[in-house]
Amino acid sequence: MGSLNITGALKDASTTPFWLDTTDRPAPEPALRGHEDADLVIVGGGFTGLWTALQAIEDAPTSRIVLLEGTEIGWAASGRNGGFCSASLTHGEENGDHHLPAENGRLTELGLENLDAIEATVERLGLHCEFERTGELSLAFEPWQVEHLKAAHDPENGFRWLDAGEIRDHVHAAGVLGGLLDERNNAMIHPAKLCWELKRVLLEKGVVIHEHSMVRDLREELVGMVVDTDQGSVTAPKVALATNVFPTLLKKTVLHTVPVYDYALMTEPLTEAQLDAVGWRHREGLDDVTNRFHYFRLTDDNRILWGGWDAVYHFGKKVLPKYDQRPATFETLAGQFYAMFPQLDGDAPEGVDGGVVFSHKWGGAIDTCSRFFPFFTTGYGGKVAYTAGFTGLGVGASRFAGRVMLDLLSGGKTELTELEMVRKMPKPFPPEPATWLGVQMMTKALIKADENEGRRGPFLKVMDALKMGFDS
Repeated sequence: MGSLNITGALKDASTTPFWLDTTDRPAPEPALRGHEDADLVIVGGGFTGLWTALQAIEDAPTSRIVLLEGTEIGWAASGRNGGFCSASLTHGEENGDHHLPAENGRLTELGLENLDAIEATVERLGLHCEFERTGELSLAFEPWQVEHLKAAHDPENGFRWLDAGEIRDHVHAAGVLGGLLDERNNAMIHPAKLCWELKRVLLEKGVVIHEHSMVRDLREELVGMVVDTDQGSVTAPKVALATNVFPTLLKKTVLHTVPVYDYALMTEPLTEAQLDAVGWRHREGLDDVTNRFHYFRLTDDNRILWGGWDAVYHFGKKVLPKYDQRPATFETLAGQFYAMFPQLDGDAPEGVDGGVVFSHKWGGAIDTCSRFFPFFTTGYGGKVAYTAGFTGLGVGASRFAGRVMLDLLSGGKTELTELEMVRKMPKPFPPEPATWLGVQMMTKALIKADENEGRRGPFLKVMDALKMGFDS
């Protein structure tokens, strides 16, 4: 599709994230005003805070739990991601082996148990969030990618290599040479609906939620930990911090994450003919295997979400609303979408039904850390627990992280608190301007590796040895 037509395909797209662009969005709970006491305060109303609250109230149904959210439940990364709910706790098996080889096998088991528990919770509590346990299919478009994915073929553990002929039963994508099907380690959800359904259940169980209650300070007093907002405060013996990409309330973690901007497009609903032309019969989540990767999926009403490619870091760790829109990235993504699915391009000879255009275009910040998966720490003598660094795979791992924070706050030793993953922090990023310069160098090196059959150059090898990375 030509640039003029790509511009046309994007021109009417809403800049509100698709998942949030609905009248079904629940009204916010009242802001905190005055002082309250609680047994546990949770700061942050995304997936991590919500799952922490649910597990806490189910552990102790008579406890008083207060959740504080600076804007509205699920408005940030939890409400605008791709909806891939992965079992992985370590950003993939290879990354887990690189950072935590001694316990990666157990982490794989714990991740699958966590995804199973999410599915069971969705069913048990009747969470209407369009949950589909579809699995995930990674596609190969170059011979070196074929060899890389073939090496992971392991049918006994749910990983099956599909050759070019077999892949046609799953998707009709231009130039695909095969793919690795992960049959059990991923589910598709509507992320905002999951947030809102968790909110509904928490309120029914007696959890107090205050939205539009930005936390400004965290301090220790004789009566316990005090959490201050603009118009009120809460005192509790324990605090769980689930602030994700936003500024940490524990100063010792200020260098451990950086905000990375990721972008996505959503198409209008496909017609039956268009859906048949794409051949996406089993509705798996799809991705490719380059460093600058794409992720794509079908929604409940048969739209295609198409995201990824750019991972943009802004100098000084800035998180600003103006960065949510990036026209150049949207045009690049749109061009790549039509190259992958020319049958949906109205200008292509094989196009079906006049082509598909985009209904939504959006972006937003996610938190990344140097090992690409969540880390944990405590403060104030164990009265405060903190987790961050999900690096794009927080939809599923957030529930696990909530369990870890509750275990840490209990003061006892559990299997989770003794994990090296929990006890070991990732390498911090350096202060500016070193972080910005390092990210630029790493981005260029990753692009070069993609152009060189995946071979990592000297800079990436050094960073790998230092266990320092940058990803989305």
